[in-house]
Amino acid sequence: MKNNLARRFPLPLALGGLAVLVLAIVFLIDAAISPAFAQGATSNPIDPPTNTARTSADELYCEKRRLGYWFYCTKPKPPEMEALPPEPQTSASEKLDAVTKELRELKAKAILEPTRENVIAYIRFQREQLDRASLFSDVWQRAIWQQPDLDYTLERPVSTLAKRQWQDARSASRDTVMANLGKRYGLFYFFAQSCGACEVMSPIVKSVSGRWKLTVRAISTDGGPSKHFQNYTVETGQRVRMGLKPKITPALVLWDSAQSRAIPIGYGIISADELQDRIYLLTSKEAGHDY
Repeated sequence: MKNNLARRFPLPLALGGLAVLVLAIVFLIDAAISPAFAQGATSNPIDPPTNTARTSADELYCEKRRLGYWFYCTKPKPPEMEALPPEPQTSASEKLDAVTKELRELKAKAILEPTRENVIAYIRFQREQLDRASLFSDVWQRAIWQQPDLDYTLERPVSTLAKRQWQDARSASRDTVMANLGKRYGLFYFFAQSCGACEVMSPIVKSVSGRWKLTVRAISTDGGPSKHFQNYTVETGQRVRMGLKPKITPALVLWDSAQSRAIPIGYGIISADELQDRIYLLTSKEAGHDY
C-alpha cells in the first residue's frame, strides 16, 4: 500500500501541498491582525503615544488581545485641574469696620423696631464688643507696665506722689535757668490805662521781673500811665513790628538781645508760676521735648 501511495503522491507534490497550507494559515493570521498593525505603524515603536484617549478599540486590543512586543497600551493622563485663585484675605481694618457697621445696624434696628428680639440682639452684640475692648485695655496696661519705653507716666507722672516729685525737680531746673536769663533776655510789657486785666497783670510782671532781675520796658498803648511802671513809654508801632496782635492788652514779649528777635509769651492775665514756666520753656526747651 505504501508503494501505491508513493506512486500516487510523489514526495515533491506532498511537500508542495504542505507549503500551500502553511501560506494559507499565515495569510489568515495576517488578515486578522493587519488593522492593529497598520494603526501601530503610524506611531514611533519606541516612544509610545501618551496623550491618546482610550476608546473601545483600545480596550479590545490592549485588554482582550496580546499584541506582542511592538504594541503599547498607555493609560491616558487625567486632565490637569486648573488651580483656583486664592481667596482674598480680609484685612484687620476691614474686619473692624464690619463690626462697627453691624453694631450700628443692630442699634438702628432696635431703635426703629424696638421688639424684644431686636433689643436683645443689640445688647448681646454690644456686650461682646465691650468684652473685646476690655481685653484690649487690659493687655495695653500690662504691656506698658512691662515696657518702660512705652510708659509716658515716667516722663509726666500722674499719681499724686510721683507728680509732686516731678514738679519739685521741674521747679529746681526752672529756677536755675531763670537765674541766668537777665544777661541775655528782657521783657516788653504792653498795657493800657483803661484795661482792667492790666491792673491785675502789672503787679505779676513786676514781681517776676524783680525776682529774676529781668529788665522790663513797659509800653502804654493808649498813652495812660501805670502805677506799677513809672518809667513807661507810649507805643509807636512796636507791636506791629514784633508781629503781635494789635489792640489786645495786656501782652508780654520776651526779647532775645543775642539774636535781636522778639518771642511772644502770651496775652491776658497769666499767673506768676505760669509766666515763669513759659519763659523757661521758650528759652531752654525745644518744641516737643516736654511731651
